[in-house]
Amino acid sequence: MLRHALSQLLGGRRGRPAEQDGVPGRIQLPLPPALSASLGCDAVGVPARYGFRLMSHLPRAGCVFADADQWWWIVPSGSDLDLDWPEQVFYATGAYVPAVRPRLIHAPESRTPYTPPIPLFLMVCQVTGVAPSWGPSGRPRAVPAP
Repeated sequence: MLRHALSQLLGGRRGRPAEQDGVPGRIQLPLPPALSASLGCDAVGVPARYGFRLMSHLPRAGCVFADADQWWWIVPSGSDLDLDWPEQVFYATGAYVPAVRPRLIHAPESRTPYTPPIPLFLMVCQVTGVAPSWGPSGRPRAVPAP
């Protein structure tokens, strides 16, 4: 109950749309109760075909959920700030994901549910063949001319 209240509080401060709670087909990934999610939770979804490769190359993985189409990594809230996640990736604020029956396939050995977002971002860019791109929020982004 406390974790839910905290996620609602943090979600409200970040401006998460309230209607996500009631959107059919979106569920919040359930973290194991023994883990501390003091930084709030978002989820990064990648196509299932990249799942095993990402898992084997990441230095540390937190909670990972999977269904037939996507693998979902739990990251701290706000891990989308200043990062241009590739098109194939679905970033889910509040860990509300468009999945039917995701199941926990990896639980971390530590008490934190998080996968470090920067190594995940770089590895996702590598497996999807996209050059990493990031910049300060609010700045117009332009591709430099050759």
